[in-house]
Amino acid sequence: MQSITTEHKKNLAGFKELFERHYPAICRQLTCLLGSRTAAEDVAQEAFVKLYETPPKEFSNLGGWLTKVATNMAYNHLNSENSRRRREAAAGISIAVVEADPAEALVRDEEVIFTRRVLELLPERDRYCLLLKFSGMNYAAIARVIGVKESSVGTLLARARAKFKAEYIKLEGSDYNVL
Repeated sequence: MQSITTEHKKNLAGFKELFERHYPAICRQLTCLLGSRTAAEDVAQEAFVKLYETPPKEFSNLGGWLTKVATNMAYNHLNSENSRRRREAAAGISIAVVEADPAEALVRDEEVIFTRRVLELLPERDRYCLLLKFSGMNYAAIARVIGVKESSVGTLLARARAKFKAEYIKLEGSDYNVL
């Protein structure tokens, strides 16, 4: 019985170390994606629960696995929120949020929605590259997450930015209505 308790403590200590090492970067990335620190923290915690309950078979790129799982969970969260808003709108329910400057908040929200829509048009690797870079990751970390050589990251980011800009301009010039 004593060995089980000791082994359990070692596992918890190892998990705590993984959590402390990866949690801040995962939260930064998710905050950029979700636009809310609170939602990002919730999703990040869910990703770590998944890691604890059903760890990957291979631990060589744990940061990449966590990033991918957390990003997928964030997209699921966004889809759930969009579905909830549509259901509420269909039912005639509106939630009033009091802002210091409602016009400024509306413009910011429209920009966030528009940027997310443009990101969704990009190939997955380009989207990940941009999200990871703008969440504060360096080239080495990005390379590990997406599984490429570090020397390729700069080129991939430049191409991803160019694709983002082209899609942004194309979508901005269309009759697209953000809301």
